[in-house]
Amino acid sequence: MIMRKITMTRYVLALIFGLLTLAGTASAQSRIGFVNSQRVMNEAPQAAKAKKRIEKDFEKRDQDLQKLAKQLKEMQEVLEKNGVTMTDVERRTKEREFGDLNLDFQRKQRAFREDLSQRQNEETAAIYDRVNKVIKQIADAEKYDIIFQEAVYASPRIDITDKVIKALVESQPK
Repeated sequence: MIMRKITMTRYVLALIFGLLTLAGTASAQSRIGFVNSQRVMNEAPQAAKAKKRIEKDFEKRDQDLQKLAKQLKEMQEVLEKNGVTMTDVERRTKEREFGDLNLDFQRKQRAFREDLSQRQNEETAAIYDRVNKVIKQIADAEKYDIIFQEAVYASPRIDITDKVIKALVESQPK
């Protein structure tokens, strides 16, 4: 498995090197660009707005989960403190209530995490769609032959991340 990954990585690198060599010999005017996707996602105003929207939309559910967690903690403390002095029936009833509430909490917490993750993925996909459109517009306008979004190293000379971020800022509705 590891050998296959290494072989595949070497193949991809050889392919990229070959394409770059071919592009270089085909035209001395070839333009190559690079965009740091992580930096774009950190600095794009669309990403900040999406984060705020998500926080606002999930705030109530988060508060409800925190209240439930506090209630569970209080129930556990009561059981630990008074469990010895309770009758067996009382203790079993309280333990059952605690177990039921704990299961409900875990179910709600799992649903919360799943919904939050899905929403974050949707927002991220929408942002990446917008970023890719901006990159395409820049590539067309400035006659780039290829723009990479992932690279082990990219010279600052070919880095167009600032242009992409600036275009995203300018495309924001006022």
